Amino acid sequence: MTKTNERHVPVLFHEAIDFLRVRPKGTYVDCTLGLAGHAEGIVRLLGPEGHLIGFDRDPEALELAKARLDQVCIELGSQAPKVTLVAEAFSSIARHIEPASVDGLLADFGVSSLQFDEAHRGFSFQADGPLDMRMDPRSGPTAAQVVNEMSEHELANLIYENGEERRSRTVARAIVRGRQITTTGQLARIVASVSPPIKRDKKQGHIHPATRTFQALRIYVNRELDEIRDLLEAAPALLKPSARLVVISFHSLEDRIAKDSLREGAQKGIWEILTRKPVTAGEEETDRNPRSRSAKLRAAEKQEAGASPPGTGNKKYGQRWKRD
Repeated sequence: MTKTNERHVPVLFHEAIDFLRVRPKGTYVDCTLGLAGHAEGIVRLLGPEGHLIGFDRDPEALELAKARLDQVCIELGSQAPKVTLVAEAFSSIARHIEPASVDGLLADFGVSSLQFDEAHRGFSFQADGPLDMRMDPRSGPTAAQVVNEMSEHELANLIYENGEERRSRTVARAIVRGRQITTTGQLARIVASVSPPIKRDKKQGHIHPATRTFQALRIYVNRELDEIRDLLEAAPALLKPSARLVVISFHSLEDRIAKDSLREGAQKGIWEILTRKPVTAGEEETDRNPRSRSAKLRAAEKQEAGASPPGTGNKKYGQRWKRD
């Protein structure tokens, strides 16, 4: 097991597994396999007649996840379920899974530890590396191509819309003046030169002024918001009645899409929403894993065909996981 695997801590693990309601013999999909932290928990509950299907477009992450799940299946022996891994983005899910065949679907929209922590992937300014940011390094433009080829106006709009950065015009102007930009460190220094640190609460302190710009570029390069919309649109047709959907988001753009999609589905009688408010990590988890501070979990249950629209909160779960 690699050091990356050893230090990987899946966010809201117990809450996600609980809401997913994993049952032996069931078929469950982990749409964002990453380093298989959540997937391992599912596999250990499925039994020999169960089936886990995992998606990840990052070949490096998929290789590590496969090694981890292979080891778990060896430990389980005759009690190990079937495991199928798909080396594609989760937006392709409808091409790989039969309608009404899934008992539970999990999607953790955050960037994996592997991507953030490895400098050569270009996701983070914590260590200098090539400005790449592609989850699938085999296709698509790199972040370097975006910052060096887009017009100032296009960059400003991208940074504002995907990063919610109020200084987007100032940042875009500085980026254009600083071209050519090839590394994460170079871009971070340019943004920091025209932006102050972003204030958070006392516990979190300040965050780097380039955080929102890096988020905006990553979302654009990987089509992250479109991927989420495509998944949420496809999910109802793939799930069995009473099957569960669990999604974990890490910033307001992701969470807004999930919230609006589930609310609209509830109004149409597709979903019963199980989380009145998004579930967040407790103090113990945030102390152990600072990345969990921004995580929000939402869950819903697929309704029987023709069911009348239910309310938007199940008392048991809405109260059980409520965190004010």
